[in-house]
Amino acid sequence: MNKTVKIILGIVVLVLLVFVLKYFKDANSKDVVDYKVEEPFYTSINTKAVATGKLNPEEEIELKPQISGIVDKILVEEGDIVKKGDLIAKIRVVPNEQSLVSAKSRISSSRLSYDNSKTLYDRNKTLFEKGVISQQDFENSALSFNQAKESLTQAQNDYQIIKRGSISGGSSANTNIVAQIPGTILEIPVREGDQVIQSNNFNAGTTIATIADMSLMIFEGKVDEAEVGKLQEGKEIKVLLGAINDKEFPAKLTFVAPKGIEENGAVQFTIKADVQIEQSTNIRAGYSANAEIDIESKDSVLAIKEALLQYNRITEKPFVEIQKEDGKFEKSNVTLGLSDGINVEITEGVKEGDKIKVWNKASKDNEDDEND
Repeated sequence: MNKTVKIILGIVVLVLLVFVLKYFKDANSKDVVDYKVEEPFYTSINTKAVATGKLNPEEEIELKPQISGIVDKILVEEGDIVKKGDLIAKIRVVPNEQSLVSAKSRISSSRLSYDNSKTLYDRNKTLFEKGVISQQDFENSALSFNQAKESLTQAQNDYQIIKRGSISGGSSANTNIVAQIPGTILEIPVREGDQVIQSNNFNAGTTIATIADMSLMIFEGKVDEAEVGKLQEGKEIKVLLGAINDKEFPAKLTFVAPKGIEENGAVQFTIKADVQIEQSTNIRAGYSANAEIDIESKDSVLAIKEALLQYNRITEKPFVEIQKEDGKFEKSNVTLGLSDGINVEITEGVKEGDKIKVWNKASKDNEDDEND
């Protein structure tokens, strides 16, 4: 019995010894992780602020009627180029019946006064020529006659204005909508037959057309509060239009809002810039645009790729791992300078020639893709 137990124990010990030897063999045969390394380099770093916005005309006006009525005729189309004073549309007046009747009544009353004054004037003129009445009496009758004549003319003019919207119906009539500036017709929100309301102190009135000078364009966008303090009016910037193959246009910053507006939890400040547009470029109002504003730049600074940085989980301070002569890596705390999001300036902790560990090692599949 004891011999059998010893044999069994010996077999168990032998099996365990085989497993232990195999474990150490496998552990020692594992490939050593070979990390890639990169060296710091000298480069120029520029930090930029990007503002999103739109390209709009600097001078844009809305044409509104000075009298209520119906759009009788529209003489232009959207996109047409007009000069100052060009006729845009005509308004047909629809008179108020009560006002029209009152105006007719005033004409009748004024005509009666005029006829009576004329009769008295003609009689006194004959009597004055015969020396029957004094010159004063004759002049009084002449004054009354002229006043009655003027009242009749005024009543007739009032009737014409109520009925037709103007006296002469010429180019100066308020039923004619004319261009107040030279430019391009951007929008005509009304059609022939639409009813329009006049512009007065109580309402803005109906917009007949919108005109803008497309040769003078401005960029209007917004920047974050973290960047607005670094902006200065008069600074040269670049405006990119995605609608024209990301074409760049030079611009000058002309306005930075003194007050921010909170949007989605972030405070945004409005900026404006005058954009220089080439005459050969066909620009349309409302194009989406991005403005690139250089904030700070440095030339020939020692830098590394920002992807090489690691951060201490407790202190959140940056560090890198530098390869020593024996192949091992050692942590080195670094002091950062300017960054453009890809490269970052290193002021302390790394020197030229150091081999920095690429800690986010790519997978084998990714490495194969890179080799391809």
